[in-house]
Amino acid sequence: MLTDVLVPHNRWDSVTGYPRQEPAVTVVVTHFEQHHLLGRMASALQRQTLRPSQVVLADDGSAVTPAFAVRGVETLVVSQPDEGFRAAAVRNLAVRHSTGDVLVFLDADTVPEAEYVERVVHHIGLCPDVLAVGRRRHTSFSRLADDEQPGDADALDEPPWLRDAYAATENLLNADGRSFRFVIGAVMACRKELFLDLDGFDERFVGYGGEDWDFAYRAWNAGAVLVHERTAVAWHDGPDWSGRGDSTDVLDAQSARLAAVIPEPATRGAPLAGVVFDVLATVRADGPFNHVVRTVHSLLRQDHRDLGIRLPVDDERLLETYEGVVRVAPWTEDQARRARVHLTVHGPLPVSAVHRAVESITGSDVGRVDLVQEGELLAVAWSTRAVGRARRWAHRFERHEVLRRAFGVHRIDLGAREERGRTLEGFFSSWR
Repeated sequence: MLTDVLVPHNRWDSVTGYPRQEPAVTVVVTHFEQHHLLGRMASALQRQTLRPSQVVLADDGSAVTPAFAVRGVETLVVSQPDEGFRAAAVRNLAVRHSTGDVLVFLDADTVPEAEYVERVVHHIGLCPDVLAVGRRRHTSFSRLADDEQPGDADALDEPPWLRDAYAATENLLNADGRSFRFVIGAVMACRKELFLDLDGFDERFVGYGGEDWDFAYRAWNAGAVLVHERTAVAWHDGPDWSGRGDSTDVLDAQSARLAAVIPEPATRGAPLAGVVFDVLATVRADGPFNHVVRTVHSLLRQDHRDLGIRLPVDDERLLETYEGVVRVAPWTEDQARRARVHLTVHGPLPVSAVHRAVESITGSDVGRVDLVQEGELLAVAWSTRAVGRARRWAHRFERHEVLRRAFGVHRIDLGAREERGRTLEGFFSSWR
C-alpha cells in the first residue's frame, strides 16, 4: 500500500504520525564484472525485513552475463553491450522490466543491512514526491567470510563531506538547490511514478559518475522531496572515491559534464551560452514595436546572465534585430525541465529584476514571483520546482492550490520607472 501526502517545501517530517506502509518494491542492482560479490548481495536481499517483490540485476556489459537469484524472490537479469561505463542506461533498462511501485537502487558492491529496504522506503511510502538516499558506509569485504555481513567493527572512515552535509541539513530536511550532490545512486530510492515523470537517468552520461547527481538535480527541480534515511545502511566494498588515490582527471571530467547540463550557478561556475539556461524568459509584450524592443533589450541587460530569451513573433524587423540572440521556437522539454525559473515578460524590466526573482525562488523555495512596477505587472517568474510538483498532483489539486499549500507566492515591487528616452535611439544610448 501507498499513502499520498502533499508536504510543504521539503518538509518530509510533516508525514510523522501516518501509519508505515509496506509497498511492493523492486530492487535494482547495478553490476559490472563483480561476479564474486553476487552471493553476498543475494544473501543480504533474502534477509530483508521488508522482502522485495522483485530484484533486477542490471548488468553493464560483463564479458559473461552473470547468473543471479534471490531465494523466494522473483529475480531477473538484464544486460547491455559493453560500450563504456553506462550506469544510467542499464538502470533505465532494469526499470523498464520492473513491477514494483517503489524502486530501490543498489550497486553490486554495496550490500544492504537486513532492515535497509524497510527503512529506505519509509517516507517514500507516505509521500510520492520523496527521493530518498540511504547511508552508505565503507568496509573491505576481503576481511569477511563469503556469507558474512559487515558491521561496525569492520568500518572504514565515512567521507567527511557527506557526513557533514547530512548533519548540517538535518538529514536533508533543510535541503536546498545544491543538495542534489548528497544523493548517491548506489543507495537511492523513489517511487516508480516519480522516476518515470523524470524520464529516468540521462543516458548521455557515459563514463564514471555524475548520472546520480544529474538525476537528483532534475528531481529537486521537478518538486521532489529529498530525504536522507540515516538508519538505512548499506556497506560499500572499499573507501569513498576520494580515498582511492589520484582521481582528479575523472572528477574534473564529471564536473565539466555536469556544468553543461545543470545551470545551478555553483555547479556551472559561469553562464554558458549553450543549450541549457538557468532562466527561460518568454516575451509576451503587447503593443508597438518600440515597446517590444525595449522589453527584449531589458532582458539582454540583466544582471542575471544565464538567461535564454524567446520571442514568439514573426515580425521581420524584430527577427532582423535579434537574429542569433533570441529564439522563436518553443523551448525543448530538456530546456524546460532543467531551467530553475520560467519567466513571462510583459514589459521592460530593471537590470536587477530577474536576479531578485531568482533569489526569491531558489533562496526561499517560493512557487511564483510577481514583478510589479508602479502597479503594473511586468513579469511573472515561475519556479520549475513548484510547477513540477503541481504537475504530479494535478489529479487531485489545481496548480494554484499546490502553489499555495506547498510553496507560496511572492510579490516584488521594482520601484519607480527610469526614463531612458522617447525614441529607440535615445533608449539605446542611455545604456552606455
